[in-house]
Amino acid sequence: MVLMALDHVRDYTSRLHFPPEDLSRATVGLFATRWVTHFCAPGFSLLAGMGIGLAMQRGNSAGAMSRFLLVRGVWLVVLDLVVTPIGWRLGFDLIPAFALVLWALGLSMIVMAALVHLPRAVVAAGALLMIALHNLLDGIQPADLGAWAPLWNVLHVPGFVIPGKLFVGYPLVPWVAVMALGWALAAVYEWEEPRRRRFLVVAGVAATALFVVVRAWNGYGDPLPWSPQRTTGLTVASFLDARKYPPSLDFLLMTLGPLLVALALLERARGRVADRLAVYGAVPLFFYVIHIFLAHLVAIGIAWVQGGAPRRILAASAPETIPDWYGLPLPGVYVAWAVVVLAMYPLCRWFARLKRERDDWWLSYL
Repeated sequence: MVLMALDHVRDYTSRLHFPPEDLSRATVGLFATRWVTHFCAPGFSLLAGMGIGLAMQRGNSAGAMSRFLLVRGVWLVVLDLVVTPIGWRLGFDLIPAFALVLWALGLSMIVMAALVHLPRAVVAAGALLMIALHNLLDGIQPADLGAWAPLWNVLHVPGFVIPGKLFVGYPLVPWVAVMALGWALAAVYEWEEPRRRRFLVVAGVAATALFVVVRAWNGYGDPLPWSPQRTTGLTVASFLDARKYPPSLDFLLMTLGPLLVALALLERARGRVADRLAVYGAVPLFFYVIHIFLAHLVAIGIAWVQGGAPRRILAASAPETIPDWYGLPLPGVYVAWAVVVLAMYPLCRWFARLKRERDDWWLSYL
């Protein structure tokens, strides 16, 4: 959650109004600030799947879990299309709508409502095959499918499902496979701790090593080949610049591998820092929705100081809306990020306490 906030705060407050992946203009520091946040979406999806699996291991039936996932999935889609856009834009101009990470999580949960009835081994095998092979479909473009083009946008190629009205930024494939893989992986938490930690480390290191091999090959695994750049640091950045929309095989190996190792290494994490971070992790959806509004308010405050009047600042994905005089250098972005994260702490602590003290059914959806 904390890393995710960095990406969104950078998007709103940086004076560099171009994508950090544009290596013709980006610095290594800017690219690294973006790259480190690539672990967030795969982490959300994998851990959501693990959460489903752990809930079922605690006694929730497949039928009850299906009903929960259907409702929660629809709710996440509504949040992504109706509630969070108000924060992104600080207004009620909801069209065009952008289907982003909550959309992908919500649709994946709706699919998982059916998959939880299948054998775990079958789901795991299907998930691994989808992750490994979906790049074979990269050559198929929506226009090739005629009237079925919008369905292909939902499934695999980002684009407008409804021209000018609904843009899908997070296609379902292969995000649903990551969640399904997490559901299957939940079984390792029934093992003894040494065996579980060893498995997660070995699997994570193997996935990371496979990323290096496949990426170095520069053949299959990502539609964006890496290439030598003007500096060694930017050449490394090109190597790490795997496609996220939709996540390629390279992208998922690069992110899921270290995430599995982190799960093993952080299992025993204790102390003040771990306790503070756990406050954010206890209410991730609450954090996600509220921090969008807060990041935008911080951007408005910066615009007020720099331009003498408050004004809405849309994200850097819409650079034509951002004044040339607006924005912070990279160190300032990190300061703004710290402000947002620290401001979120008391809010998350309050809401986490509310969820502990009350058992209202609706709180399980927040």
